[in-house]
Amino acid sequence: MSPADFTRPGSLYGAVDLGARKQALEAQARRESAAQETGGVPAPVIDVDDANFATEVVERSMNSLVLLELTVTRAEQAKQYSLLLEKLAAENAGRWTLARVDVEINQQIAQALRVQNVPALYAIFQGQPVAVVPGIATEPQLRDWLSQLMEALAQYLPPPTEEGQDQQEQPQEPPVDPDVLAAEQAVDAGDLDGAVAAYERLLARSPNNQDAKLGLAGLGLIRRTQDVDPADLQSRLADPADIEAQLLAADFEMLSGEVDRAFDRLVDVVRRTSGAERDGARVHLLGLFDTLPGDDPSIARARRNLASALF
Repeated sequence: MSPADFTRPGSLYGAVDLGARKQALEAQARRESAAQETGGVPAPVIDVDDANFATEVVERSMNSLVLLELTVTRAEQAKQYSLLLEKLAAENAGRWTLARVDVEINQQIAQALRVQNVPALYAIFQGQPVAVVPGIATEPQLRDWLSQLMEALAQYLPPPTEEGQDQQEQPQEPPVDPDVLAAEQAVDAGDLDGAVAAYERLLARSPNNQDAKLGLAGLGLIRRTQDVDPADLQSRLADPADIEAQLLAADFEMLSGEVDRAFDRLVDVVRRTSGAERDGARVHLLGLFDTLPGDDPSIARARRNLASALF
């Protein structure tokens, strides 16, 4: 299983801004009970309804994995299944979040996903359902499904936490990696290929290295724009159907520091297009996110706007 194999088993369109927020008191009580069994640490579970679906599922899934449980909380068999999912969520705290929807109360979400039977478990990543477990699975079946899912998404998700690791013992200022230095020197010398090679070496050794990811994303911007005539691009922008021109314009805006303008441009393309063009603009925008630190406020703003445009 790989990201290219993922398919959309239903549609999330129309599942936001629908109806009033409902309180899932019974689910909260079950979580508190489960927390006592796990030493007082609450399981990473979120109650989702029609009103907060965009924020708690779609937006959250843009940079982390969300498992969406569709259930009927009053059904005894479903309660036992929910407890099993909470147990697995607690074991995987920090790697994915369990989001629960009572479909009796929040029917529009179930309708948008075309859910036929509950309980059902959807894996949501970057705004799309990527896998589904229909019905009630056994614990071994769920563990096997999760293992395959986590393996497929390993390069996109944070690594598992190592028990007993004392973060205070880690050095406050780790030494600069030699490949980072090599990449910076290559950039100063105008050797883009050499800089790319250095960052790729670093990623091969450390797949989650942020310096390498930021560096490669920035070099991608330079490469995509270095042979583009700005005057020609400006004339192409008069045609709203020229999506490639819109993507290049966003690249130029990023390079000139107009980050929010670049993000807004691509969100607008996502909002007014469909099919391959829409997905291309979405992927391009996610790639531009990689040129900035993950906690940049412009990224958070753009993720909210993207979620709104998508759903």
